[in-house]
Amino acid sequence: MKLRDLDIIVTSPPAPGWGGRYWILVKLTTDDGITGWGECYASSVGPEAMRAVITDVFSRHMQGENPENIELMFRRVYSSGFTQRPDLTVMGAFSGLEIACWDILGKARDRPVYALLGGKMNDRIRAYTYLYPLPHHDLTAFWTSPEMAAESALDCVARGFTAIKFDPAGPYTMRGGHMPAMSDISLSVAFCRAIREAVGDRVDLLFGTHGQFTTAGAIRLGKAIEPYSPLWYEEPVPPDNIAEMARVAAAVNIPIATGERLTTKAEFAPVLHAGAAAILQPALGRAGGIWEMKKVAAIAETYNAQMAPHLYAGPVEWAANIHLAASIPNILMAETIETKFHNDLIKGAIRVEDGFILPPEASGLGIEVDEALAHAHPYDGKGLHLEMQEAPCDYANGNSFAGGAPIKTE
Repeated sequence: MKLRDLDIIVTSPPAPGWGGRYWILVKLTTDDGITGWGECYASSVGPEAMRAVITDVFSRHMQGENPENIELMFRRVYSSGFTQRPDLTVMGAFSGLEIACWDILGKARDRPVYALLGGKMNDRIRAYTYLYPLPHHDLTAFWTSPEMAAESALDCVARGFTAIKFDPAGPYTMRGGHMPAMSDISLSVAFCRAIREAVGDRVDLLFGTHGQFTTAGAIRLGKAIEPYSPLWYEEPVPPDNIAEMARVAAAVNIPIATGERLTTKAEFAPVLHAGAAAILQPALGRAGGIWEMKKVAAIAETYNAQMAPHLYAGPVEWAANIHLAASIPNILMAETIETKFHNDLIKGAIRVEDGFILPPEASGLGIEVDEALAHAHPYDGKGLHLEMQEAPCDYANGNSFAGGAPIKTE
């Protein structure tokens, strides 16, 4: 069995676009006709440029190879061009292709992917969700409304979730770390208070940030929300500044989580060694793929740390996250996004039931991708999957972050 053909589909989730502006899906086919699906998480170049990168990585390092040889193909890609160091774009391309290889291997053996990773450790996986507006909410006002957030949190509780993430402390600016506005600290406290009062101890609060603060600013904000006992404080300073993240971890009585923007064990292991985080959040479509994150999970075990795979993408990456989560002893929870498009794209193959995900029993990733649906929603925009704003933090008028994607109209 050898890898033969590659197809790439760039699909765009319908409005309001939860999960990003577009998802890059890859389909590999072997010389004996087995197909496997993967997903390449957002990179720092646009989707058309990523097509070229994915094609180059596949043709240069994987085409004609036995899909079993994942370690060999990883080392080829990781070493390409005399690098042997993490590269977000190249590893993003390889990660989706690697996921597709696992899908092929599971189908070839008629076993789910987790069965090839040491078997099923967990019969179900705790899910968490971001707080999104309810149908009657004002989409603009929601992101700065503690009251609407609390109402959305209660809806999540009613659906069985035991952990929810929210993110009132923007903005994300290309200018690097900034000191949060006092109004943003006050709003963050108001969100924590309103949600905690609404849900009590039925739900863990996951406080999201995206590396936008200085060390001093992150500590100020963290201290302010400590009384509400969040389960984690996500990426409070830029993720490559491990020493400063460790300073935040030492100063704030909230576990630090990070990993959405990291790739390979070369970046995750130093975070653990420095004591900078207790929870790792790899995005499997960027971080090096399933096998590489299985290694990272083992490293995390030795530091008594846990894994919580990140998802701001489509359901193929989610499926990969679930198979990793099913196979490791130190899983905390896995992010999920519930939209009709997410569900329809994999024909309802995986669902959240009462706040938990049941690992699929079908072979490979356990999903069937609706190619016609993916092709019916092409991406025709110019923006990247996620972007940071050029304007600095507004200390006079406050700030707002609209859930990771622009509100689109059909």
